[in-house]
Amino acid sequence: MQDGIRIRPAQPEEAPQLSELAFRSKAHWGYDDRFMAQCRKPLRVSPENIAEGRVFVLEDQGRIRGFYELTGEGAVKELSFLFVEPADIGKGYGRALWLHAVRTAEVRGADRILIHSDPHAEPFYRAMGAERVGEVPSTAIPGRMLPLMCLDLRPSIRP
Repeated sequence: MQDGIRIRPAQPEEAPQLSELAFRSKAHWGYDDRFMAQCRKPLRVSPENIAEGRVFVLEDQGRIRGFYELTGEGAVKELSFLFVEPADIGKGYGRALWLHAVRTAEVRGADRILIHSDPHAEPFYRAMGAERVGEVPSTAIPGRMLPLMCLDLRPSIRP
């Protein structure tokens, strides 16, 4: 990583800041106000999940540029959030967060990572090696289906 960039565990008091970052990042895709209002609660980052060591932030020059949350017990983990500040999309922060999440999942005993992806983020996850394995209902928008992505971490499966 470049000088000044680090990924560290989030702090519970950062939950409101991370929730707003997630909201701004989701809005980057041009969703209308009504849609975004329905996303407000599902994009809330829990201080409890932060306290349990599930949330990591990427800082560059002391400023939070993105974060992810990895949940789940056992061999299957879920990448619940991976968001980057809209102005910082395309600078490699998403990739750095993804690689950190994969390493974290492996250390925590995962053999798969599942992602309920926004349709606009599916190309990113495909580029990172995940495959679409189905669809799941949105927790925010009734009737909306989201791509279900999976990264298989088992050595015999990975290229």
